[in-house]
Amino acid sequence: MKEERVLLAHGGGGTMMHNLVGETILGKLGNPILNALGDSAVLEFGDRRIAFTTDSFVVQPLFFKGGDIGKLSVCGTVNDLAMAGARPLFLSLGFIVEEGLEGEILERILESIRAAAEEAEVRVVTGDTKVVEKGKADGIYINTSGVGEIRPGVSIAAENAKPGDAVLINGNMGDHGIAVISEREGLSFETEICSDCAPLNHLASRILDVCDEVHCFRDPTRGGVAATLNAIAGQAKVRIELFEKDLPVSPGARGACDLLGFDPLYVPNEGKMLVICPEERAETVLNEMRSDGYGRDSAIIGRVTEEGEGVVLLHTRIGGMRIVDMPYGEQLPRIC
Repeated sequence: MKEERVLLAHGGGGTMMHNLVGETILGKLGNPILNALGDSAVLEFGDRRIAFTTDSFVVQPLFFKGGDIGKLSVCGTVNDLAMAGARPLFLSLGFIVEEGLEGEILERILESIRAAAEEAEVRVVTGDTKVVEKGKADGIYINTSGVGEIRPGVSIAAENAKPGDAVLINGNMGDHGIAVISEREGLSFETEICSDCAPLNHLASRILDVCDEVHCFRDPTRGGVAATLNAIAGQAKVRIELFEKDLPVSPGARGACDLLGFDPLYVPNEGKMLVICPEERAETVLNEMRSDGYGRDSAIIGRVTEEGEGVVLLHTRIGGMRIVDMPYGEQLPRIC
């Protein structure tokens, strides 16, 4: 590590986090499976492939418009499996509960977990509970693991993105990050902004039903669309070009970003997925996405162009072009 201590910015999804993972952690623990740095590890058992993922959720506040830490823990894990082209099957849940947490709050979280798991059609099959001293856990932290089976013939990975591909997203950017920060800071806006937290496994499956040539799925959580596409461009060694006029942002989120000085491209999401597929299949994929409840506002937002660059560019509304950098630290702490 370049820094002597771990900072909050090391968890923000930007360059500092990628350095921490890529240099410090992989430097000690790296292996061919871990080094792929996908949303899930892909494990082979004979002719079957399994996706395996783990995640931890430390969001504050515990409840926000459109979701809570319980729903977030299920959706985040399910989505990581779906981004590998897998059908999520089983989840584990580990609770680190702070002494003094109200029983009613724990029950609300558990009910939210139950409802989200039911919608995603996954089962919670194992877990663990620990209680720590008051003041040590912000109420509750949740750790999850998930297992899913990858459908035959599907190969989804960041390095598969190539020139001639289109880039799609299933709706408005930034709603989750704005919903959490407004709840945390007691901010109110003219238009109520709700988190987009949602399980995307059924949407991902529908996409694969109509296009088995999908090259990459990714959910743009920490660091938003900008960080996610920079990571893809770097791994695939390509240039990705976005078109500002095509980027979907709700009026409420756009107004909040303008007021707070945020760029929607960098604001985290919890119910969005990026799809990279051959350009000639993009309209078919787009139509299928728009027919799903979690994809009504889907859009084609860019394209993959030249090899060997590892950069993301934005064509602006006024006809210019600018580089969309990987964020260095963080804009919004503790959003997942």
